[in-house]
Amino acid sequence: MQYDPIKRKLGVFFNRTPAFRKLFYRLLDLLLLRSWHIRKELKKLEKEKKGALSVLDAGSGFGQYDYYMASRHKNWKIKGIDVKSEQIADCNAFFHRIGLDNATFAVADLTRFAEEEQYDLVLCVDVMEHIEEDEKVLQNFYRSLKKGGMLLISTPSDQGGSDVHHHDHEEGEEHSFIDEHVRDGYGIDEITQKMKRAGFAETDVYYQYGPAGKLAWKLSMKFPIIMLNTSYLFFVLLPFYYLLTFPFVLILNYLDVKGTHQTGTGLIAKAWKK
Repeated sequence: MQYDPIKRKLGVFFNRTPAFRKLFYRLLDLLLLRSWHIRKELKKLEKEKKGALSVLDAGSGFGQYDYYMASRHKNWKIKGIDVKSEQIADCNAFFHRIGLDNATFAVADLTRFAEEEQYDLVLCVDVMEHIEEDEKVLQNFYRSLKKGGMLLISTPSDQGGSDVHHHDHEEGEEHSFIDEHVRDGYGIDEITQKMKRAGFAETDVYYQYGPAGKLAWKLSMKFPIIMLNTSYLFFVLLPFYYLLTFPFVLILNYLDVKGTHQTGTGLIAKAWKK
């Protein structure tokens, strides 16, 4: 299932004016459950660490989280990096246009990027599942963090995080809903051990996307993506679809972020550099 072409078309549509772009960010914050969990963790960090922080958004994409942090904390210095030069240019232009100059963006490959002890926080949302050399990236994150700094990752779990299923006609073959993923997800022990091998002494990993969250993801993301992969004419129907499903998605997201899950299709992984 091709996800990136759809993201690009949505980006073009909502980039017509700054007001449209801000609306897009707000819709992503409300619809995407991972955004609820990330904002929850960022609010915890705000209470623990007062004053100016230096933040690396590793895989910044549309700049959604950079906008959230930069607009809330004018004294935070935020750097977003991504391998896609068109997105970097777009984010630099937009943030400059709206006067959020405490966030800047640069093209970089996470397998090669490291800035020695520069950041209080490294944020990495839905990126690790796209990178084959994930342990090299974790080592680079460790090097880039200051002592006492935190790594915050959101990624699919191995409990069906990429909506993996077996083909009936080919026993044992697995297929990911999102074709761009190089792995279908992490186990808690697996990502914990990889972070520790990278140098992190303290870690905390927990499930997101429990039963309520998984249903929310299907309503807010999976079904619309399936429709749009069938035909882009479904863009016309999307507002009506979300008008019906939006209240249910909000309730399900709230239940997921407030609950504790024994299993789930997503993970939040935190680690600290001592």
